[in-house]
Amino acid sequence: MNKNLFIKEYQALIKDETDTIALLSNTSAFLNNILNNINWVGFYLYKNKELVLGPFQGKVACTHIPLDKGVCGKAAKTLETQRISNVHQFEGHIACDSVSESEIVLPIVKNNQLFGVLDIDAPIQDRFSLNDQNFLEEIINILKQSL
Repeated sequence: MNKNLFIKEYQALIKDETDTIALLSNTSAFLNNILNNINWVGFYLYKNKELVLGPFQGKVACTHIPLDKGVCGKAAKTLETQRISNVHQFEGHIACDSVSESEIVLPIVKNNQLFGVLDIDAPIQDRFSLNDQNFLEEIINILKQSL
């Protein structure tokens, strides 16, 4: 993965966009196009003390996630990235897609408030590396400047 090239492409993609839905939609499509071995990528937005499905790429997904459930809920509650190599070993995992084997979830915090999470699933175990995490955290930081 050419991280620097993808960062520049992403910055150009969202440069002048101010609409939240458009930003999240193109971000999920962008990540779906550049990341290999994934089967779902998208956003859950924090509303009414739970996570609600937002723009995504992939199969039909869970629509509401409590903050005390699943990898997404843990990332939202702790405000820390969750990189899970085997979702079947994660207590409380929500199996929206039985094909998923690993997952990474990154919290999105804007003005000290939880905005939502970026969730990415993969059909193989150990899909997400620390380099992937660093790259995705950089993407989130760029995204937050436009939200």
